[in-house]
Amino acid sequence: MRLMKEALKRILYRPFGVAFGERSFIRRPFTIVGRGHIRIGSRTSILPHLYIHAITHYAGVDYQPRIEIGDDVYVGAHAYLTAIGRISIGDGCVLSDYVYITDEIHGNDPRAGLIMQQPLSSKGPVIIGPGCFIGFRAAVMPGVMLGEHCVVGANSTVTRSFPAYSMIGGSPARLLKCFSFEAGAWVVPPDANKSI
Repeated sequence: MRLMKEALKRILYRPFGVAFGERSFIRRPFTIVGRGHIRIGSRTSILPHLYIHAITHYAGVDYQPRIEIGDDVYVGAHAYLTAIGRISIGDGCVLSDYVYITDEIHGNDPRAGLIMQQPLSSKGPVIIGPGCFIGFRAAVMPGVMLGEHCVVGANSTVTRSFPAYSMIGGSPARLLKCFSFEAGAWVVPPDANKSI
């Protein structure tokens, strides 16, 4: 009976073609495109209505995407991840519901025809360090790197990179606090609006 349950879980919650570590699952329903370019670590839980797209071809251009989700990651419902290059989510991260992460943008040259027919472009990969918390409905945009243990406030739009132990929020996101190991608390730093 236990073996049957495990086999059923594997079929229902571990989509074929995605590289999975031990004891990871994605709750149904989900939409996953480009499965061979997606790796999910061990003990990672992903709630329903995930949309994840590793874009290999668009508007006549080929791409080499990689989407990597680490070990012990929690991804809330309705998460949306798209990549033409690389998205990396570090071990132990928490993504709240409706989080949006992308490394690409649509072409929007008015001389080049319809937006949906223009090639995609990127300002660089999205790298989210270990232990980060991304709040409800936050968006992390192309070229952003977050150091370990960053906290992103709800409804924030992250358009630039921040160092480890930053608490950020707003649209566009700005530095609100940094964790002080000396004080054992989050404190407002004197350079609160600088990025890395």
